[in-house]
Amino acid sequence: MLYHWYELNHAMMAPLRAAGQWQHWWLDQAFHPFANTYPAKVMRAAWDVFDSLTKRYAKPSFGLTDVLREGETHALHEEVVLSRPFCQLRHFRRSGLEGGADPKILMVAPLSGHYATLLRDTVAALAPNHEVYITDWIDARNVPLLHGPFTLEDYIGYLLEFIRLLGPDTHVIAVCQPGPAALAATALLAADDDPCQPATLTIMGSPIDTRLSPTEPNRLATTRPLSWFEQHVIMQVPFPNPGVMRRVYPGFLQLGGFVSMNLDRHMAAYRKHFNHLVVGDGDSVSAHRKFYDEYLAVMDLPAEYYLETLKVVFQEHHLPRGLMQYRGRTVEPARIRQTGLLTIEGELDDISGIGQTQAAHTLCSGLPAELHEDYIQPGVGHYGVFNGSRWRREIAPRIHRFIRAHPRSCAG
Repeated sequence: MLYHWYELNHAMMAPLRAAGQWQHWWLDQAFHPFANTYPAKVMRAAWDVFDSLTKRYAKPSFGLTDVLREGETHALHEEVVLSRPFCQLRHFRRSGLEGGADPKILMVAPLSGHYATLLRDTVAALAPNHEVYITDWIDARNVPLLHGPFTLEDYIGYLLEFIRLLGPDTHVIAVCQPGPAALAATALLAADDDPCQPATLTIMGSPIDTRLSPTEPNRLATTRPLSWFEQHVIMQVPFPNPGVMRRVYPGFLQLGGFVSMNLDRHMAAYRKHFNHLVVGDGDSVSAHRKFYDEYLAVMDLPAEYYLETLKVVFQEHHLPRGLMQYRGRTVEPARIRQTGLLTIEGELDDISGIGQTQAAHTLCSGLPAELHEDYIQPGVGHYGVFNGSRWRREIAPRIHRFIRAHPRSCAG
């Protein structure tokens, strides 16, 4: 019912938003007698903020059109190479750099609320020297019920299919939430002695073992039984969305959780935004919109996947306890013997605490020492691990060096 109220509230706001947009346009006209007065500027700013807080944000675009390599610009083209009901495997093809000489990267984006476009900066830093593919997850509210449920095992199954499609010598990078699934997929391939075992696996800011340095989100996941989450945060998608009647964890609830973690900071950001609108500080206004257009765009998660992840990863810690199953098989990271393992954490990460990602090294006890590497980036939080200046300047080059140091699997 809450989801229906949310949709109804959005519909009720539509006339107000339309009136506000018209008022903003009218006050912005050069011929308006009060256009340049302070009251008019304040009113325009108020309507702008109202619009940004009440509208629904669509999935952003990656917006990556070219890459620079050795002083030469190459066009970048997005193409979908494989489409599944809940995910598209997207390739960033570089004109003039085809031929397979550069390493292939499968970047596993989180399915945890935001779209894969959150990794825009991650892709941009790696694309000049790598063939980058990314898992572009689909909003569950747009997946018709006829496609059935989507579980954590289905997630792992997608990764296995994508890795095999890309073939031997693929390098997998799991950003945040997909770390356990990517490690499980690699372990399953290793147990089968599959020739498509990844050459390297890089895990960044990920909840491999949330018993170590638990953060506030980790604690929240364990404060109530799984039944409470199923009763209070799982809802059915309302008509007229394509996924009508599908059970989901709605994006608007997730966004409420994101915002509440740093409510004071977001309120301060909008106060500054209002003031920047009034004084006409275009650069600051543009920067605010760029961030929040991405941050406020959220997607619904399939209920089965959300609840299983909550149970398996955050409440019962199946992977580090040796209990994780995939289609009746036990997942054994110790069977991994050929895949280089790089873990990266942020010193100030308040979502995946220090040690949670490093735990992968303990689980991968069958790897020789030369295939292990761990790095903690000073001065960055969770998002700084894969986004921003330190990501581009310090972390991305480290990943590039690690991949180049392990160019092919032993099976290749």
